Amino acid sequence: MTDQNFDNDLVKNTESRAGSTEDNAQSAKVTDEQVINWIKSRRSIGNLTIPAPKRDQIEAAIACAMTAPDHKKLQPWRFIVTEGQKRHDFGRALLAAAQAKAQREGQELDERTVEKTLKMPLRAPMIITVVTRMQYHEKVPPFEQLLSTGAAVQNLILALKAQGFSTVWRTGPLANEPAIKGYFNVGSEDCVTAFVYVGSTHCQMPGRGEIDTTAFIAYDAE
Repeated sequence: MTDQNFDNDLVKNTESRAGSTEDNAQSAKVTDEQVINWIKSRRSIGNLTIPAPKRDQIEAAIACAMTAPDHKKLQPWRFIVTEGQKRHDFGRALLAAAQAKAQREGQELDERTVEKTLKMPLRAPMIITVVTRMQYHEKVPPFEQLLSTGAAVQNLILALKAQGFSTVWRTGPLANEPAIKGYFNVGSEDCVTAFVYVGSTHCQMPGRGEIDTTAFIAYDAE
């Protein structure tokens, strides 16, 4: 089963939930193995084009993101959707951040870097910026809130993939510069956790092949 066919089956099975239990059982074609293989097929695509998700698709994906593990239900995530001409504003904010960083380090940006920085947000028709809004809680340290947002980003990416879209998760050294935090109205103690570039692609990525987990797992049991 191809990724596209599997994505179509996901949509059909979701729509069929409004029908009878018998109808749902007959239409449940997706196996555990197919779900696992589909998750493993996720790939980052660097340059994306239209179409981008519509508002209902964005909100469906963000609803999935918000099911991420969340100790004490702090809901530390925030999602900012940038598209259209606003991507140029974002590019100017990135340039301001890059210039401020270079000045602090006693450097100066060359013309090529300036142009490249301005065009960074144009690599996709939509960018979803995900922010961790840190909150004090005696049982939930900041790193747990950051991890919860990371889990939300992964859910977001998979939900977008299920709807037929491609993504790449970017951050980089400018993500938490004051100019970027100011642009997105992010508090000084909060964290810009992801720029999720979203769109479509005709690129056919090669398969990953088998994933060897041996070196990454330790079993502690008698």
